[in-house]
Amino acid sequence: MSRASDRAYATIREMIISGELAPGDQLGEEALAERCGVSRTPVREALRRLEADMLVRRSESQRSFVSDWSLDDIEDVFELRAMLEAHAARRAAERIDDRTLGEMRECNAAIGRAISLAPPDIEVFLERNRAFHAIILRLAASPRLSSLIGTLIEQPVVWRTAHQYGREELRRSHGEHDELLAAFARRDGAWAESIMAGHIRRAFHAYADAHRGLSAIDAHNRVRKA
Repeated sequence: MSRASDRAYATIREMIISGELAPGDQLGEEALAERCGVSRTPVREALRRLEADMLVRRSESQRSFVSDWSLDDIEDVFELRAMLEAHAARRAAERIDDRTLGEMRECNAAIGRAISLAPPDIEVFLERNRAFHAIILRLAASPRLSSLIGTLIEQPVVWRTAHQYGREELRRSHGEHDELLAAFARRDGAWAESIMAGHIRRAFHAYADAHRGLSAIDAHNRVRKA
């Protein structure tokens, strides 16, 4: 892939992940080329990659749109995440050392501080939450597992849902991280696996509640644009 294609891919992907481009939005090559500072050919290549990432869908008329997933689609993603991340947690618990355990504790402490602010600092929460889970994947020492999970978690639903969480939901997530740390401290793979599966499953239910509200907002915004 060319550097121009990589730049277009990164820019458009960030626009989707951040919610700047909403589900159902049409992706015009000319406008995106201007935004990315490239020609239309790299944009076309970038859209093909984003389609493979399931972030973009192509209509029968070959027009590109931001993917708009149903709740059933999203539940499938969370089911896969629960299975894969639970397995990663088991592997991580069996391999963790004291230094890395300390790194994870510091990461979760930063999450706690972000949650305690008024209002909670969602950007820091997202950054440190991503770092916490990245350490688990690193410890799992499986490039294939990391690749599969990476495809699932880097979806707009993660970013958009976190911005809908209340303080209590954020605290619950933080508390589950504490439970994971306890399992890691014991080097108990089965315990870590069980906690992670529940952690992801609870995240789905939190998402489902937020999704219903977000879908209503998106529908309202589309009506206003029409």
